[in-house]
Amino acid sequence: MFTSQVPRPIHVLSPDLVNVLKNSVEATMVAVIKKNQHTRFVSESPVFTEFHSALRNFGREDDRDFSDDVLLEAYRSTIPLTTYGSYEPFATKFLAETCQDDDVRDMFSPGLPHHIAVTSSTSSSKPKFHCKYRHQGSLRHALGDGSQTFSPFSLHYRQLVKVQNRNGNIISTMPVSIRSAGAFRMLHDLDVENDHLNIKLAEKWATSPIAVGFIREYRTFLLTHALFALGNSKIETISIFFTTTVVDMIRYMEEEWDTLITSIETGELPPWDGIRHVREYLQPHFFPRPERAAQLRAVGKATDQPGWLREIWPVLKTTISIASGIYSVAVPKLRFYLGPDVQWRSYGVTSTETYVAAAYDPSDLNLFKVTSQDIIEYLDVGKEEKASSIVAPWLVEVGKHYEIVCTPCDGLWRYRLGDVVEIAGFDPTDGTPIIRYLERRKQIHSVITRMAGSMVTEKHITAAILAVQDTLAPIVEFTTIVDSRNGDPTLGYLVEVQGELHPEAAKAPMKLHNELCRLNGELVPQRMQVPTIRVLEPGTFGKYREWRIEATNSGGGQVKVPVLMWDNTARDWMLARVRRELAIDSNGGVAQG
Repeated sequence: MFTSQVPRPIHVLSPDLVNVLKNSVEATMVAVIKKNQHTRFVSESPVFTEFHSALRNFGREDDRDFSDDVLLEAYRSTIPLTTYGSYEPFATKFLAETCQDDDVRDMFSPGLPHHIAVTSSTSSSKPKFHCKYRHQGSLRHALGDGSQTFSPFSLHYRQLVKVQNRNGNIISTMPVSIRSAGAFRMLHDLDVENDHLNIKLAEKWATSPIAVGFIREYRTFLLTHALFALGNSKIETISIFFTTTVVDMIRYMEEEWDTLITSIETGELPPWDGIRHVREYLQPHFFPRPERAAQLRAVGKATDQPGWLREIWPVLKTTISIASGIYSVAVPKLRFYLGPDVQWRSYGVTSTETYVAAAYDPSDLNLFKVTSQDIIEYLDVGKEEKASSIVAPWLVEVGKHYEIVCTPCDGLWRYRLGDVVEIAGFDPTDGTPIIRYLERRKQIHSVITRMAGSMVTEKHITAAILAVQDTLAPIVEFTTIVDSRNGDPTLGYLVEVQGELHPEAAKAPMKLHNELCRLNGELVPQRMQVPTIRVLEPGTFGKYREWRIEATNSGGGQVKVPVLMWDNTARDWMLARVRRELAIDSNGGVAQG
């Protein structure tokens, strides 16, 4: 066990801390408003009609010397809640066949973006595109850099946006990529125009040469990063965004263990799919390490004893990964592979749009301190979904639930992230709210509501399946679909388990039904059809990520599996890999397939 060194959150703010927090938050508000109030988006979008009117009431709107109080009052009283629909017409200008500087400069923030971050399309039918600009201190969270840190990074992009001036000359080239790839490029000045040089580099801040970041195929991407990390016995930290990605990597390492050791011994790269285009840039950085290969051969593949990763890397101290929400499902398995002597820390609460909060207490994987570089506001989930329901940070209440609303430096204004958090307290040093992540606010589709008599949330769905592991089997990963095969719709769980099903696994669907009703007292048991459980082939979710990356051209590292899967193509892909089904038949008996 690891002892926490951070002060415990307090539940009530003193008057002094209220002033400290208020002054800090308002300083950030003023800075962000002043930075972006003269952008094209603010000038042209109907979202800001009342904002412009309010400023005109105080004088000429083009007067850049409005007092801070005026700007704050105009922001608070006139800026409505926004969603991606307000930004899409402006963001898509960057994706035009010919992107003109006059059409896109100063669009959301002054100047041109460094890159365009594309979402993973987890909860919507199409991706969203968010312009990301260079700001002082814009990279606020550690990306796991360091010569002794194993941190797989991707530099893949799905397309390049080339901005032309009036003479037709290209003045800027920006990649459209997952957020982590763009952030990594920004942090290390790996501009896409220099990729012909970047691909040859091997830097001290990474265990892998830069060329590994250009591998798109998910399995090969993780294996090649792992290959270079395995050659280094002094790895102290593993830093990978999602717990599910770590699970995939471990599975691939076990499958390719002999190949990995032979490669390290001989210094010859394996002939994996998707490596050919970077092989000539990787080979000069990959040398024979027979002594290290002998050490790994002695360790062998994973056994039923905990701590395999610690045996591979004897000085491993810390693993950093997102482990809240649905990603908490993989925690028990990863703790087993890490063993008791490796500390696990969380990245924080992050999204494509903004970085919400950093890990507060390393001993608690779901406790975060809200960032101070962007405007983070709190929408009371118990009130109307409009701006008047926003609560100031110094007025939030411990134990209450709020949806995060952000106004980041990149030019979103009161943007609804859809993430719901619980206030756990306040930092006693500066009053900043300390939060716990709960779930996505987007409620489950109305067909579920009609069958159950109440809303079924992501939190309920996740907690219920975790509660039946002692009857079913340890859960590696899961998703759900709406199962209407017997007429009345119910939740259909698609699960990947570790090992074999328990002897009484057939009782799991009824236990799952009871648990869902217990978690949500408003559910009517007689109307809540018994959920179905379909057990998938081992490795299905890893293969899903491989397939999804190929289908979306998104690159390794950021494929999320939704709690409830609505995409018909993705659902059918999953169903084709069912190996066993547990359900209650029409007579109330147990049916197994």
